[in-house]
Amino acid sequence: MSTPAPPAEASGTPLLRWSLVVPVKVLAKAKTRMSAAAGPHREALALAVAADTVAAALRCDRVRDVIVVTDDPLPAAELAALGARIVPDVPDAGLNPALVYGAGRGRELAADAGVGAISADLPALRPLELARVLDAAGAAPEAFVPDAAGVGTTLYTARPGVPFSPAFGGDSRAAHRARGAREILLPGTDSVRRDVDTPDDLRAALALGAGPRTTAVASRLPSLA
Repeated sequence: MSTPAPPAEASGTPLLRWSLVVPVKVLAKAKTRMSAAAGPHREALALAVAADTVAAALRCDRVRDVIVVTDDPLPAAELAALGARIVPDVPDAGLNPALVYGAGRGRELAADAGVGAISADLPALRPLELARVLDAAGAAPEAFVPDAAGVGTTLYTARPGVPFSPAFGGDSRAAHRARGAREILLPGTDSVRRDVDTPDDLRAALALGAGPRTTAVASRLPSLA
């Protein structure tokens, strides 16, 4: 059974700052499970969710850099304007190789920072909750946060000097646990686990308090009225 990890301060581990990698799909392929609910607003919703996620991560004082891996010029421009660093998906070999590439760029920027991969689908993300999770993650070589459904992963981290080996896709919670990563389950960090793939997920994120861009697009969706 998973147990909550202690805060870094309690374990005596110095607080780390982090470079976080955010993978952003080409908008034409994003949020396909929202097609019926979002209709012509699907791409705008995908961009809004990613932008709210990145904006919140950038407001977290534990985060040194946010590195967005994307091949779509529209989110690249909008997320760069928020302060993210943009890199293309040079490997073009799937999600995990893209994350490894982005993490490598993060380590080039700051070798003494931890590196993490965070979902672009966290529109209710709260900087203080992210900080608590990152502090706990800093106490382990590798750590991860499971999604709200308890099947996937919303955040995977590796301390400086530790190989960065994300296992996103499918039952990634089980995959990360099998690799020995510490599972981080802290009370009061729901916003870090609440990813959005379906209309019900979006309703849950809105109830938590989604960011302004997501809220604005959601208000135009009749199915959520």
